[in-house]
Amino acid sequence: MMNKTFSLLTFNCFGGINWTTPRRLRSLARELQVLTPTIVCLQEVQSNLALRLLRRTATTYPGHAYLPGLSAPLGSLLTLARDPLHSPHFVRYTTQGAWFGPTVMDQLTQKGMLISRCEHDSLPFVVINTHLVANYMANWQPESRAARDQQRQLQQLAITVQEQASEAIVLVAGDFNLPRSSWLYDEFLRLSGLHDPLTGDARPTYRPFPGVPTRFALPIDFVFIRTPPGLSVQTEADFCFTDQSGYVGGGHGYLSDHVGVRVTLRWQSDPQGENTP
Repeated sequence: MMNKTFSLLTFNCFGGINWTTPRRLRSLARELQVLTPTIVCLQEVQSNLALRLLRRTATTYPGHAYLPGLSAPLGSLLTLARDPLHSPHFVRYTTQGAWFGPTVMDQLTQKGMLISRCEHDSLPFVVINTHLVANYMANWQPESRAARDQQRQLQQLAITVQEQASEAIVLVAGDFNLPRSSWLYDEFLRLSGLHDPLTGDARPTYRPFPGVPTRFALPIDFVFIRTPPGLSVQTEADFCFTDQSGYVGGGHGYLSDHVGVRVTLRWQSDPQGENTP
């Protein structure tokens, strides 16, 4: 038997217009060269400049998935891959944030799902890169407008997951803007049939800026997995980009206000390439 592996890294790269953005994104590309995940799901690629910079510097990822927008890729989502990506398409959430208040940025971003497909070691994969509407008050009570908007987006995402072919490994990754302890999280896992390899992990994936209340430091970035019936897959998951690092071009700091989440899948196949249960 031969051991097969596939790894995915998701990261909200905070790629808006900021004086540190070019150095941080170049540094991110450098780190990806070291970690070499099979697939990288990036959120908040908030300008075409950031998109071009990442495509140019992440040279070990010839596969790119995004849908062009006027000033940034739709949803500010970019998926990088070491394998060719097939049929990438973007699905906008039918529910967005309100046109008044801070959620206007979610409306302008067009929050949604970037869906890509690839084949890796004779197995089909579906990768859904997503970023949900923000909950700026950190209020996930059922009566909260933001929580209800997130619930509708999660219901749409769960339906999309259920529509994927049963023989494919499905990975859903991104910034969900809701904590692992919330009822929204539990409901989504039940509706989608996905598994969280970091179940119960309370470590925050969001690092609030100075002056932002620490109650916002929560686990809100996830990689969820669905495996085909009959295929035994082992998963390992942990964080990355947790510490400050030197920037390409000078200076140092964090790569983003989020940390990355990396998941590795392992399974076995026989020498003829047929995957075994």
